[in-house]
Amino acid sequence: MGNSITPHAKAIIEAADKRNWEHVRQELDRTQSSVQQAMNEVHDEKLSQLVSLGGWLRGTEVLTSVVKEHFSADGAELLHQPDLLSYFQTRLQAMPEFNLPIIHEIQDALGEVKPLIDVGDRHIPPESVKKVNDITTRLDHGIVTRD
Repeated sequence: MGNSITPHAKAIIEAADKRNWEHVRQELDRTQSSVQQAMNEVHDEKLSQLVSLGGWLRGTEVLTSVVKEHFSADGAELLHQPDLLSYFQTRLQAMPEFNLPIIHEIQDALGEVKPLIDVGDRHIPPESVKKVNDITTRLDHGIVTRD
């Protein structure tokens, strides 16, 4: 599965560096499709959802890192995904068998992120982009370095 995601990750980073936000959105959608297809091949819905969530967290970390350095309203608008965030929150709550500290940290972090990106018709401000980046960076570090 990593081989199918790597080209998307590179394309997202390259497009974000060029501030081509429409291309970033297209690659994010393609990444989701590739992850879903790979997970369907292993026939594990819960694993699929966890991997999708991990991909979203990492993608959000990378995106917010670029947007906070070169802020634009269009770049920040890519973070406006409250329905997706609600979906992940609901799915995690439906997996009580994953009673792990990192899962609880992710649940808490999603609760922190939601009001920052669920802004209705308003623009997501630079401070919110920075906060989302701080939260996703903390999570990524916790996931990668956990014992």
